[in-house]
Amino acid sequence: MQGFSKDEFRQRLDKAQFLMREQGMDLMLLTSEPEVRYFSGFFTQFWLSPTRPWFLLIPDRGYPVAVIPEIGEVVMRKTWVRDIRTWSSPQPADEGISLLSDTINEMVGGKAVIGLSKGHESFVRMPLNDLESLRTQLPGMRWMNCTPLIRELRMEKSPAEVAKIRHICQIASDTFDLAASLFEIGQPLDSVFRAFKIAMLQQGADDVPYLVGGAGQGGYGDVISPPSQVPIEAGDILMLDTGSTFEGYYCDFDRNFAFGHASDVAKRAYQTLYQATEAGLAVAKPGATCAQVYQAMQSVIEQAGGGAGGVGRMGHGLGMQLTEWPSNMASDHTVITPNMVLTLEPSMSLGDGKIMVHEENILITEYGPEMLSRRAAPELPII
Repeated sequence: MQGFSKDEFRQRLDKAQFLMREQGMDLMLLTSEPEVRYFSGFFTQFWLSPTRPWFLLIPDRGYPVAVIPEIGEVVMRKTWVRDIRTWSSPQPADEGISLLSDTINEMVGGKAVIGLSKGHESFVRMPLNDLESLRTQLPGMRWMNCTPLIRELRMEKSPAEVAKIRHICQIASDTFDLAASLFEIGQPLDSVFRAFKIAMLQQGADDVPYLVGGAGQGGYGDVISPPSQVPIEAGDILMLDTGSTFEGYYCDFDRNFAFGHASDVAKRAYQTLYQATEAGLAVAKPGATCAQVYQAMQSVIEQAGGGAGGVGRMGHGLGMQLTEWPSNMASDHTVITPNMVLTLEPSMSLGDGKIMVHEENILITEYGPEMLSRRAAPELPII
């Protein structure tokens, strides 16, 4: 169960079932990796294969029931879930749907309200044909969107979850501190990425599933492209943004570096983003909203004459997924509460198609934000 106690899952289930009963939901059907893992502890890279669906049923009382391909039974039995029902898979003609339908009928009878993730930043991980078939086989059921319920549970992290995020943030911070020994002028950008990934693993990360960034004279054009083989030159600004994992939990922050020298424009942009992050830190306290955090950062950038960086928001939730709810943007009025883990990610345009992005990871405590990533240098580092 990746370092969690049975009590951790019991508490998650208790909270979920309280909300389910409050909302009139008899059963939740969970199909995605983070949903299934959150309630069961089932952790495997086999989700990367799209061939097989996986189902976890959460009743409003009692214990979860797993309906899964038999290849996953041994791993599921290592979790706290005891009721595990399997079918031989792949079986495209009936990929567990009859077994799932029978199990649901057994658990709640012919008429019930079933929760299914339908909302923003969620998805149903099964073929649409199979979902339509399941609904046909369960004509007495009413389907309800359970995304708000799942969102409410997962936005606040337990101490055990925070410990994992803090650990991977420290590993990434330590690795970024090695930049001067990892990167050099003349090094191809793809080699820069490769060196950083290797160093992350050597420092103790389980995996580096997300590493993006860019490099260019005085700034970079985007923050999501794969690396090219173009060598680093004097005057280039390099940004690396890593989503690395430890026991299934992510860090997500970046660092900027100049090579040889930096232009005044790049230096000023870096300082502006640093000050914007400081402004976000000052506001990111219980009772504030994500919109207020966004506006605090955006105001600093506007006062410095900076344009929008094209990212669309200035941070987000973080945990089992690289990006989670909520979003730091003008239209998100989610109230910040203790135990949220957020990123602060201001960005700005430098002109001529160049941008700069700065990102940190924080934990919201009763007294305000606690840094999880080690705070970036206040001035643009030069290698």
